[in-house]
This record gives sequence, C-alpha cells and structure tokens, in this order.
Amino acid sequence: MNFKLQVLFWFGAFVVFVLFCWILGDVLLPFVAGMVLAYLLNPLADRLERHGIPRLVATLLVLGAFILLFVLAAIIVLPLLGSQLLQFIQRIPEYFRLLQDLIVTEANQDWIRRMIGTETLDLRKSVGDIVGQGAAWAGTFLQGVWSGGRALLSLVAILVVTPIVTLYLLLDWHRMVNKVDSWLPRDHRNTIRGLACEIDEALAGFIRGQAIVSFFLGAFYAVALTLVGLNFGLLIGFAAALLNFIPYLGSTTGLLIAAVVAVAQFWPEWQWVAAVVGIFLFGQFVEGYFLQPKMVGGRIGLHPVWLIFALFAFGYLLGFVGLLIAVPLAAAVGVLVRFALRQYLASPLYTGTGSKSGKR
Repeated sequence: MNFKLQVLFWFGAFVVFVLFCWILGDVLLPFVAGMVLAYLLNPLADRLERHGIPRLVATLLVLGAFILLFVLAAIIVLPLLGSQLLQFIQRIPEYFRLLQDLIVTEANQDWIRRMIGTETLDLRKSVGDIVGQGAAWAGTFLQGVWSGGRALLSLVAILVVTPIVTLYLLLDWHRMVNKVDSWLPRDHRNTIRGLACEIDEALAGFIRGQAIVSFFLGAFYAVALTLVGLNFGLLIGFAAALLNFIPYLGSTTGLLIAAVVAVAQFWPEWQWVAAVVGIFLFGQFVEGYFLQPKMVGGRIGLHPVWLIFALFAFGYLLGFVGLLIAVPLAAAVGVLVRFALRQYLASPLYTGTGSKSGKR
C-alpha cells in the first residue's frame, strides 16, 4: 500500500507540475531561463570560491563575464545573422523555383519517366504541388513555433528578470540544495541522493559537453561554408550549431539546407556542391571520432531519439519553456527508468528467487 501511495503521489506531483508550466508558461520563461543559466554558471562560481574568492564576488564576476560576452555577441554577430536570415527568407521562393526548374528540365524528365515507367506524368505540375505543400507545411510549422515561443517577444522580462534570477540563484545555490536535501525522507535519503547525482552527471555531461561540441562545429561550418562562397554560410553554420544539441539533427539539417542552397547557387558546377557536402561529412567525422568521445563521453545515457521526442513533446505542450526543461526532464526520466530496471532485474519477479519453480 505504501508503494502504491508513493507512486500516486509522484504521478500527481508530475501532473500538477506540467499543468502549472502549461498555464503559466509565458510568465515562467525568464525564471526558467535564469535557473538554466545558474545551473550552467554554478561550476565556475564554485571554482572561483574554492580559490578564496567570496561567493558574492565570484557570482558577480561569472555573471558579469557572461553578460559581457552576450552583449558583444548581440552587437557583433546578431545583426549579421538577422540580416542573413531576412535575406534567406526572401530568397526561399527563388531557391524553390530554381530547384523546380532544375528537376523538370527535359533531360531529367525523360530520365525520371523511364525510371518510373510512364510517359504521361506532368512532372512540372507534380513538383509544383510538392513544393506548394512543402511551403504550406513550413508556414504552418513556423507559425506554430512563433506562437509557441511568443514569450520571446517579452524582451524586457528576459533581459532584465533573467539576470536578476540568475544572480540570486547563484548566490543561494548551495543553501537551496542543502534545504532540499533536508526535506528528503530519512529511509530513502541515500537512494534519492544517488539518483540526483546520476541525473546531475548525465545532465551536466550532456549540456556542457554538447555546448563545447556545438561551438566548435558551428564555428567550423560557418567559416568553411563562407570560404567556399556559399550564400548564408554564417547563418547555416549557426543554425547547425544551435540544433546540434540534438545529436545528428543539427548537422543533418544544416547539410540539407546547405545542399539546397549550393545546388541553387552553383549548379552545374557540381564540384562546389560536393565541397559543401564534404564540409558537413568532415564535420560529422570529427564530431563522432574526436569531439563527442572527448567532450561528452558515453556516460550521459540520453539516446538521440529520446531527446528528439522530449523536445517535440514538451515544446508542443509548453512552448519555449518546454524546450528549456525538455533536456533536464529527459535526463531525469532516463535515470529513473534505468533505476527501475535495475530494481526489477534484482527483484524476485525477474530472478524467480523464492518461487516454487525456484525452490524446485
């Protein structure tokens, strides 16, 4: 009975948490962002504190350095990215038209008709329908992302409230952790502490390691694509780095976008298209064999499919707030599922110890 009550309690707490985030999602955004930022910056503040610097001074130094870097990026990089993004959006119809014209040339029409075994296919109409449906789907998707992340428009709340929340959380981080630790049930304190440490290890290993990997890959893609003369190379490299928090998705998305732009821009000079594709293949090779093993390692236990599902599910339910908490919740759920599996494998239900068949 106690076990059932515990399961019901934690399930009810999870439901209340999701409803709370869903109702107050837009209001919670600067606070959740502040919590995420405090979690990322806390190890730096701890390191300065261990060197004899008071906690307040360490917090101000770490947060001040982050704000300075953010302001410099906003002044130098963001205007260029914003300009490229506007130009890219304006040229999307042109790229679709160029690709459509390339696909429906007479030589390609004959080759495709022979391949599918028909002479009556109106390829231009078919491609036009596909492009139209794709454009409509992209418009719907962007509209959903815009409405789901509409809280981003509240720049005052994000730029003012988030640093304040981060400051107070960094100052009181260890005090809050100790307070929560004092609330743990005495009989299960060691187990809960072990699970919390495992969740922190998985989460820290993924976020901090993946951030370093994404930074190096994004810089490489942006510089390499710009050097080969690809339009919007900086924007594509930045987008690939941002999406690289989902393993393989960032590089794959960047490759597809870059390939489309390269074909529309360079064709029939296929060697430049091959160079663009080669940049992403080389980036994937370096990531898979050098960056990921060194920076992230194999201990995080977060499968890419599980990450993609968590981001889509929580992003759909809670908007941008859901995107911020998706990775921590995915890490927590993964640790809890592995713990439950270990308990099951050690239980008589699995081993059969104590059963009649076991006694025989």
